[in-house]
Amino acid sequence: MNGGGGGGGEGEEMEEDGGGAGRRKERVVLMWGYLPGVSQQRSPLLGPVPVRMPDAAAAAGDAWRDVAGGGCGFAMAVSEQGKLFTWGSTDDMGQSYVTAGKHEETPEAFPLPSDIAIVRADAGWAHCVAITGKGDVYTWGWKECVPTGRVIADHSATGAMDCDKRQSGVATDQGNSITVSPRSKVSRTSTKAASGPAQSRSSEDSTKRRRLSSSKHGAESESSSDENLSAPPCVVTFNTGVKIVEVAAGGRHTLVLSDFGQVWGWGYGGEGQLGLGSRIRTVSSPHPIPCVQSAFYSKDRTGIVMGSRTLEGTNDRAATCVKAIACGGRHSAVVTDSGTLLTFGWGLYGQCGQGNTDDILSPTCVSAIMGVKIQRVAAGLWHTVCTSADGDVYSFGGNQFGQLGTGSDQAEIVPKLVEASKLENKHARGVSCGARHSAVITDKGDVFCWGWNKYGQLGLGDSTDRNVPCQVPVEAYNPLNVSCGWWHTLVLAEYPT
Repeated sequence: MNGGGGGGGEGEEMEEDGGGAGRRKERVVLMWGYLPGVSQQRSPLLGPVPVRMPDAAAAAGDAWRDVAGGGCGFAMAVSEQGKLFTWGSTDDMGQSYVTAGKHEETPEAFPLPSDIAIVRADAGWAHCVAITGKGDVYTWGWKECVPTGRVIADHSATGAMDCDKRQSGVATDQGNSITVSPRSKVSRTSTKAASGPAQSRSSEDSTKRRRLSSSKHGAESESSSDENLSAPPCVVTFNTGVKIVEVAAGGRHTLVLSDFGQVWGWGYGGEGQLGLGSRIRTVSSPHPIPCVQSAFYSKDRTGIVMGSRTLEGTNDRAATCVKAIACGGRHSAVVTDSGTLLTFGWGLYGQCGQGNTDDILSPTCVSAIMGVKIQRVAAGLWHTVCTSADGDVYSFGGNQFGQLGTGSDQAEIVPKLVEASKLENKHARGVSCGARHSAVITDKGDVFCWGWNKYGQLGLGDSTDRNVPCQVPVEAYNPLNVSCGWWHTLVLAEYPT
């Protein structure tokens, strides 16, 4: 759900020790919001609370490297030694331990093979995806979100199974199944695929012209505790030579980005969130998504209304690769190296920014901000937020809880500049979205949150929603990165000297 984090490892500050050698300042993870396993009373954390590295790990010389958000009811962070720590889950909240780990108040390393080092991770509603320093991808959780394949390793010994590189995915479209190879060859068969776990839609979505049964859409308010619906960690296999450097997990789909700027995706695609040009229900193997060619446009002058400003821009840049990815509940977004933003997927609330509420089946340029060089993007359940090279923040989509930060609860079907007074003279460099709240971090380390706050996920000391960015009080620390889970927020910070 996150995408576009601030990159806590960038520009790391160093201090001198007694011997004159540089060393990293001590780091801490701050959390706030709703993590059911953290409090016995199940009460939300209304303000920042430090999460220290477990004593045993700290004694072994480990330390926090970065925050990775988390999914429904659990949080994740990555350590310097490449361990993925999880915490916050409980057995009575319907959360599968296969996804979250049997970890409550105290962070513990998720049971992955001991010989791998995780550098980045993300979580959707009930699945996780992580990458190693070598560019390998591990994923686990809801079976429909995990690529299928022949088990060729004893995962009882290694903690993971390896998906055969010769695997083919099974995708269903209009009740039929489609075999999808990594090279986009498609052939129809008459076999019908099993639907995923039950998931309900909001009442506002009930009037959508395509009414899909609740048995085929996961409910944001429920998840299954039946581990038979979950898959253990699986190594995802790509074409030879593909190295993955970024991951993003949505409600029921996953995107990954290679070091050459190629986007791959798998999982549920019924609203077009896999960008394959059709409503393929499920893609069960990594599939290349054509993004760059979608960003090639002839010179196109566009009048863009942004708050009280109007921008006349000309786009004559040629994108060569993708540099950032994000997954929302059922939509996706990517940013090219030329600063072009493309979106695809569910559009009911305008979260694709295309000026309408249609579903977008293929990556499509957000033409309203063609004159703006976008750097980072994040996506929530119904909304999208992005930041520009100039440090401005733009948002669009659903706004029922003020998650766009525009000062109202009105949805926006094209990107709108967030012109909050608190962001004046601030340069946003990182962005993250929870289900219905948003967060940015500035180049000075200021953290701002806005949107839904029922569970204290804004970190402002109360449970009142905000429709404009508000600064989170973390004066005792130096924030480096921010990452939102569904109902909570995490910040990677340093202790001040």
